[in-house]
Amino acid sequence: MNVRQTADGVVVGVRVIPRASCTTVEKLAGGELRVKVTAPPVDSAANEAVIEAVAAYFGLPRRQVEVIGGHKSRQKNILLRGCRLDAVADN
Repeated sequence: MNVRQTADGVVVGVRVIPRASCTTVEKLAGGELRVKVTAPPVDSAANEAVIEAVAAYFGLPRRQVEVIGGHKSRQKNILLRGCRLDAVADN
């Protein structure tokens, strides 16, 4: 499973597809997310776009969403700070 509760919040596994035609977030099996962003993977532009998209998907302020793993990879771990696993599972 790619979603787990930690002391700081919930960590979600994310598969990123940069340079997509539009920005979308899709939930995959096991709770992992597929995030398509229009930004290229240059100078953290894609990471910033992923943070914005995930924050909007979960209805969170941007400051509560952080990339904690996979900064230069398409597979990332995103921390939803201050969230509970049951609240995230509902989305």
